[in-house]
Amino acid sequence: MWLLDKMLKKLIRKGKLIITDYDGKVYEYGPGGATAETGDAPMRVRLTNRKASAHIARYPQVGSGEAFMWGWLHVEEPHDIRDMVLYITSQTKAQTGKGLSAQSPLKRLVQRVAAKADSINLKGKARKNAEHTYNLTRRLYELFLDEDRQYTMGYYRDLGNSLEKAQLDKKAHIAAKMYMQQAREMDRPLRVLDIGCGWGGLALYLNKHYDCEVLGVALAPDQIAFCKERAKALGVDDKVKFALMDYRDVEGEFDRISSVGLLEHVGTPHYPQFMQKTAQLLAPGGVMFSHCCGRAGPPGFTDAWTRKYIFPGGYIPALSELVTQSERAGWQVMDVEAMRFHYSHTLEEWYARTVLHREEITQMYDEQFYKMWLFYLAGAEQAFRNGRMVNWQIQYVKDRKAIPMTGEYVYEESARLRAIEEPPVWSLDPALKQAAE
Repeated sequence: MWLLDKMLKKLIRKGKLIITDYDGKVYEYGPGGATAETGDAPMRVRLTNRKASAHIARYPQVGSGEAFMWGWLHVEEPHDIRDMVLYITSQTKAQTGKGLSAQSPLKRLVQRVAAKADSINLKGKARKNAEHTYNLTRRLYELFLDEDRQYTMGYYRDLGNSLEKAQLDKKAHIAAKMYMQQAREMDRPLRVLDIGCGWGGLALYLNKHYDCEVLGVALAPDQIAFCKERAKALGVDDKVKFALMDYRDVEGEFDRISSVGLLEHVGTPHYPQFMQKTAQLLAPGGVMFSHCCGRAGPPGFTDAWTRKYIFPGGYIPALSELVTQSERAGWQVMDVEAMRFHYSHTLEEWYARTVLHREEITQMYDEQFYKMWLFYLAGAEQAFRNGRMVNWQIQYVKDRKAIPMTGEYVYEESARLRAIEEPPVWSLDPALKQAAE
């Protein structure tokens, strides 16, 4: 316990943290008093295994997550693991300015090299990584995502909005930035390529509002199967098609290209290939839109816990990495928006819905999986709330005449779309949901 004790004595500067070690010995940290994360009550943690403190101290991000997953670390009521993660990271943010505990240069070098190797995503590995992340039981995603299964940031125009409203507003914002309204001026449907189409929500939304033809591609078999089922049920499978395909194998020409939550899985060594391939696929007067998690700072690396358990091969890019490679491929960047804090509110809601469905999730998997999922959501939330993570929305063109001269078209079209569609009502109780509808 001596190493963890030494670390926490330096770290905790507000509130009160009380740790009871496996042998019953109690350690206290902090001056006391209320904090935004804990309220008036002290944060109480129990370690139940003699190896726990050393495992956490050796590498806090991996060690803390694994100790929680394995039952070596328990957060006592009225708090939970989310409260603990936000409490600790709010203090590291105050001391380091980064929301992450400082690491030695050697440890950072080892992590950087390992992360770099993991980011090489050749076609076979890319498919395997996608299946690891997205081929989990359909029901799991149904339990914590919104009705449309948007597994990316919601757009909270008002913090009082529901997750469903935030996700619907995001799709309106994206459609407007893609300048989809140009469809009304054309004598044929717009052709859209949706790379990393998820469960088909954006593709179906674009078709619904613009009568466009969409090809959605992704690498997780069950996602694509679900997308096809949705398109067929809506009677639009002749216009909205989905394929289990790597974007590198797509052929043809498209008026619009979208990638939402895709670049995090491409891998930095493959950014040049992504930019070159999409430039080849986009029509001369077309628009490409990209939405991805991002770093509001210089390039970094993905932490070992996330690479191991959640997103193997994943990496959150800095803006410089995206813009540099796009310029080399001949793209022109027309608009960049840093979406700050929206994902933290989205992740907070995902966490709450996961907790509500604890019993069903543990029955589908087990307690260790459930705890892993909670730690993932809490850790991701802190990165967007206390760290330097944002979401980048970037608009690319090959010809500057492809979009209007001023940006009013984005806000006008987004407002029009929001005015004509209301989000579905989410409820734990199907009867309540039906009554509300």
